[in-house]
Amino acid sequence: MSLEMKQQNKNVITLSEMKDKYIGVVGSELRNEFEHELNMELLGRMIKATRRFRNLTQLELGDRVGVGKAQISKWESSANNATVDTIVRVFTALGAEIGFSVTVGDSRMELLENNQK
Repeated sequence: MSLEMKQQNKNVITLSEMKDKYIGVVGSELRNEFEHELNMELLGRMIKATRRFRNLTQLELGDRVGVGKAQISKWESSANNATVDTIVRVFTALGAEIGFSVTVGDSRMELLENNQK
């Protein structure tokens, strides 16, 4: 590696380092809130992408789940107010497989729900 490349690499900052610096270190209240909101937004995007993949409108999905179109829209924007039960109901209505995982130390446990009809 050339000296110039080494100097350029010294100026590189990772995403984790940026989040630590500007949002807070892992485990801090602000960082936890940020990560939660990001995860809920991603979950909402997954709902929307799966609904579109199934060629359903928000109204049609709402009918299958038992809620209105406006609620589906809210979940697709951010699933922040959705419970785990609600998420399972939505993906079940979409005929999608859901996977949950929990990591404890070096051990990872996974649960897959096959909701395809």
